[in-house]
Amino acid sequence: MDTPVPSVLIIDDDSRNIFALRLILKTKGYSCLTAADVQSGIQLLRENRHIGIILMDMMMPGTDGYEAMALLKKDTALGHLPVVAVTAQAMPGDREKCIAAGADAYVSKPVNVELMLSILERYL
Repeated sequence: MDTPVPSVLIIDDDSRNIFALRLILKTKGYSCLTAADVQSGIQLLRENRHIGIILMDMMMPGTDGYEAMALLKKDTALGHLPVVAVTAQAMPGDREKCIAAGADAYVSKPVNVELMLSILERYL
């Protein structure tokens, strides 16, 4: 019996980004869950133990991706999950800032699909 591929959780406040990422991932056979804010994302993580990775937008109102990663890494039940920073911030030093904040990987927008898929394959 085949083990199901873990789901991808997309946390992004922009529905257009969620739509585009979800479409790409679904065509590649990934199951996706989505949340428009960090609180909803954490709730989905607590309710769905089959989530294997998080694609996190860094710039969101309220709790941003940096704060969210700090919360996740402190949580004993969720801190093991890899987090990919997906952000429009692509200036020198932004990747390092995301990694220092707890991201396991970094993808800038517009998303390089091949890079994102290789990251998913590495962690899933």
